[in-house]
Amino acid sequence: MKALSKLTSTAIPLPVENIDTDQIIPARFLKATDKNGFGNNLFRDWRFHKDGTVNEDFVLNNSKYTGEILVAGNNFGCGSSREHAAWALEDYGFRVVISSFFADIFKGNALNNGILPIQVNDNFLSELLDKITKHPQELLTVNLETQQLITPVGSINFDIDPYKKLCLLNGYDDIDYLISKAEKIQAFENNNT
Repeated sequence: MKALSKLTSTAIPLPVENIDTDQIIPARFLKATDKNGFGNNLFRDWRFHKDGTVNEDFVLNNSKYTGEILVAGNNFGCGSSREHAAWALEDYGFRVVISSFFADIFKGNALNNGILPIQVNDNFLSELLDKITKHPQELLTVNLETQQLITPVGSINFDIDPYKKLCLLNGYDDIDYLISKAEKIQAFENNNT
């Protein structure tokens, strides 16, 4: 995983509520076991028409919207527990997703794959979506160290599990974390044999 400490980026607005994991990555693309390439099918049924042509009206196909931050409507990542949704977002290039609510399993999968889900209140989200939709060049800053999100509509502190924060700051998955403790684990074993 890539470490995440501080990120300043433009953001992509997706003001849709109840985005489920099948919309994020449709089930027909879940055959691969390698994480690479899932970004090509992120929001596939919204990005492309049934005949395979590009849906010019979808925000990810609009060149004025770019960035490593996705700002989505309430209840992001609901539905099935597929980890592939986090894989697709990460492979596409998103490092942060902002919403007013995340499904618990999606939130865990995102954190386990280097994506920071930031939960904000409904009013803040509404103002932020409106601002970045009208002014796509506006920058947002995420400071994981201080747990602060700085936006053109104000700043807000966000919560994160301390263990997951440590992992994101260091670019660790759960195995990397254990490996980082190898000397302490060995010392404990040596003292208790």
